[in-house]
Amino acid sequence: MSRMVGTVSRGIRTPIIRSGDDIVQIVTDSVLEAAKLDGYELRDRDVIAMTEAIVARAQGNYASVENIAEDVRTKMGGETVGIVFPILSRNRFAICLRGIAKGAKKVVVQLSYPSDEVGNHLISLDMLDEKGIDPYKDVLDLSKYRELFGYEKHRFTGVDYVEYYEQLIRESGADAEIIFANDPRAILNYTKNVICCDIHTRERSKRLVKAAGGERVLGLDDLMTAPINGSGYNENYGLLGTNKANEEQVKLFPRDCQKVVNAIQKQILERTGKHVEVMVYGDGAFKDPIGKIWELADPVVSPAYTSGLEGTPNELKLKYLADNEFSDLSGEALKEAIKGKIQEKDSDLVGQMASEGTTPRRLTDLIGSLCDLTSGSGDKGTPVVHIQGYFDNYTTE
Repeated sequence: MSRMVGTVSRGIRTPIIRSGDDIVQIVTDSVLEAAKLDGYELRDRDVIAMTEAIVARAQGNYASVENIAEDVRTKMGGETVGIVFPILSRNRFAICLRGIAKGAKKVVVQLSYPSDEVGNHLISLDMLDEKGIDPYKDVLDLSKYRELFGYEKHRFTGVDYVEYYEQLIRESGADAEIIFANDPRAILNYTKNVICCDIHTRERSKRLVKAAGGERVLGLDDLMTAPINGSGYNENYGLLGTNKANEEQVKLFPRDCQKVVNAIQKQILERTGKHVEVMVYGDGAFKDPIGKIWELADPVVSPAYTSGLEGTPNELKLKYLADNEFSDLSGEALKEAIKGKIQEKDSDLVGQMASEGTTPRRLTDLIGSLCDLTSGSGDKGTPVVHIQGYFDNYTTE
């Protein structure tokens, strides 16, 4: 009988990872022990994925507020610093902001509105319409913002991020000013020393600010790119992808991940004879339809993965075939016709109608999203995910 189960995603429990732990050994052992206890076997082309957090923790890749402050003082001059388009997050940005504020005498924060880059809303579009504000051209200072919109709190966190960021800067010893504008060049009316804090649009923001007269213009990816007094660092992403560790420290995005995924792939092959694919994942890339939050606050979904995860899906849309080319068939005849079509499909279906509606995204982004939803971000205790059947199709026995 044909196999009836397709893709299966399992969250795998591991020990709590600490700095200095052998992440390769722990992940490999945890996956194999889970399979043994639950009575299933690994197969070729299974996917083993681990959160970026446990890789960074095993590496001890942390930086303190003081480390960040020293880097900011050195690179930005220690006077007035403008920060453009920070996301609204206690976990992702607040501790970084504390470090920036400790490295400057004044911080001018330019917030995008009505929401930040990843969809955290300060105000609604309806409120903008009601007040006659054009977010494409209007620049608001804090007093005007309060006059128009009052004290709005985040729908899910209950935090007024405008007030929170202002207070955090002042508590860190710097003066604070907050403006609201969606053109990054607006910050140049306040300072020529600018840190562009956006994630996926950072290169454009830096380019525009530099071309308009910015003097010291960096991104978060240009801070903590090398150790400061023995701290962690990330040469590629700097402070992008950080998470709060405690009130005085952040966990940076992991580095040297390719060595990790290759080593796990090798260990699994040696111990089981199966060739699996391995990846490190951070945030998935999906959007909440209610809160409007786009999940991807990391610079990439996957900082490292084995070569078999390169590319995009190459799939036929079964319902298109059933409703069009084989609309006159049913039952076993329909099943066999579709199987035949799959077996004969081109190696590249881009542009063909039969693939219309299949997800045009990279495999690592799709699988990373599946992993992020499987592992969660709370107390499930499953920072490793084992996926089976992802590369199966309707013909797989």
